[in-house]
Amino acid sequence: MSENLVHILSNIGRPNIMLVGDFMLDKYVWGEVNRISQEAPIPVLNVASEEIRPGGAGSVASNLAHLGANIFCYGTIGNDNEGRLLLDNLNDLGVDTEGIVQDSDRPTTVKVRMMGHLQSAGKGIQQLLRIDYEKTDDIEEEKQEVIINKIEDKIQQVDIVLISDMNKGLLSRRILDAVIKSGKDHNVPVIVDPGLTKDYGIYRGATAITPNRFETKLSTGIKITDVNSMKSAGKKLLEENLFEHIIITADKDGMFLYSRDGKCKLISTVPKDVYDVSGAGDMVLSVFGFVVGSKNSFEDAAMIANVAAGVEVGKVGAVPISKSEILSELMGGSNPLYTKIKVLDELEEILNRHRKENKKIVFTNGCFDILHVGHIEYLKFSRKQGDVLVIGLNTDRSVREQKGDKRPFVSEDERARLISALEDVDYVILFDDLTPEKLIRRVKPDVLVKGEDWKEKGVVGREFVESYGGKVILAPLVKDVSTTDIVSRILERSG
Repeated sequence: MSENLVHILSNIGRPNIMLVGDFMLDKYVWGEVNRISQEAPIPVLNVASEEIRPGGAGSVASNLAHLGANIFCYGTIGNDNEGRLLLDNLNDLGVDTEGIVQDSDRPTTVKVRMMGHLQSAGKGIQQLLRIDYEKTDDIEEEKQEVIINKIEDKIQQVDIVLISDMNKGLLSRRILDAVIKSGKDHNVPVIVDPGLTKDYGIYRGATAITPNRFETKLSTGIKITDVNSMKSAGKKLLEENLFEHIIITADKDGMFLYSRDGKCKLISTVPKDVYDVSGAGDMVLSVFGFVVGSKNSFEDAAMIANVAAGVEVGKVGAVPISKSEILSELMGGSNPLYTKIKVLDELEEILNRHRKENKKIVFTNGCFDILHVGHIEYLKFSRKQGDVLVIGLNTDRSVREQKGDKRPFVSEDERARLISALEDVDYVILFDDLTPEKLIRRVKPDVLVKGEDWKEKGVVGREFVESYGGKVILAPLVKDVSTTDIVSRILERSG
């Protein structure tokens, strides 16, 4: 079974996904706890850093962007600084935000999480407090009409619709009815991550719904304890609300899929150290949408989503994961062809640890389409310039933008695995932009390496790297060796 799932994920496309839901801004305040306040019996958090991330439906959008989907977002935010920060974050991910309407009469929902650790006692990071800024009544009917019109104009162009309901006022019965009806009219599946409600009739007619254990009990009155209770709850929800599939996420017990044809399956979870459950539900919806939107079965989607959720709870906060991390887990969690491939948030944390160990970070980038001896020598040269070598790898889309529709010859997943197999390479990260400028600014390498053919053209990122004392080094090229040369020889010799 895992070989089939690996094949599906390795060869998956870039589905067009419509995401409708409650978009929020998540703010994390990180620090250390060394004492208890004299004013009250509460911990004192010495703040070390702050971080913002897209939250709610924004977290789903971030997950999907890192998986490689094309995302079109529909929702509402406030006309405030937090809303602008959220839009900037989503736009940086390459997400289409034309469907997000700004509303001056309500604030952008913000969740602030205080994250502390007791370093001296060897305690791990944990959430100490959460502060919510929000307004949860239904948005104005005029705004609802605008969003509905935008959705109906776009729905024929997407492969699947995902609804992320966080009970923040966007998903009124009117909007839900319109989205689900449009999905049915255009034969586009609609998957719902439900809000906390007893009435699932508001989602009536959706293709599938993904409640967790507590939400299932709230909506059905059935306590979820075993397969029989899952089956009873699934059948009740399906029959009462005309769903095609019910996916119950049951934390340590895994995931239960119940379908209209009577088939049901309990997908057991692999035991994991759980650091933070926030983001697990978003990850399930994201991966389901990604896999089903790429024309795969709900059962295969459930299997892959279950693995992805297991990876997610091993991270602190709602952090996106990559296809490569899921593939690594499917292959036993230790395959070196996948463990070197990172997403940006994870890579930044790793590089910060290396810096604390006074290790010199080296960065270079390229397409690496058809790996050849010139690439090998170039990477060996780069590795010698420091202690840790990070490779920025162009996605298939950015390769096509640069080199034409017939390129690349080798897919981004295969190229990433090939580069990861090289001993000189420590980490690989895919980037979708035409230049690595944004990625370089996040990686902040001590040494930036480019081929000497860039001497006249100008090295992208040079000014930024040199601004903090970093170095730019030009690598010698192996003459008469390139992907184009290799392809030309193959064509010539094959006639």
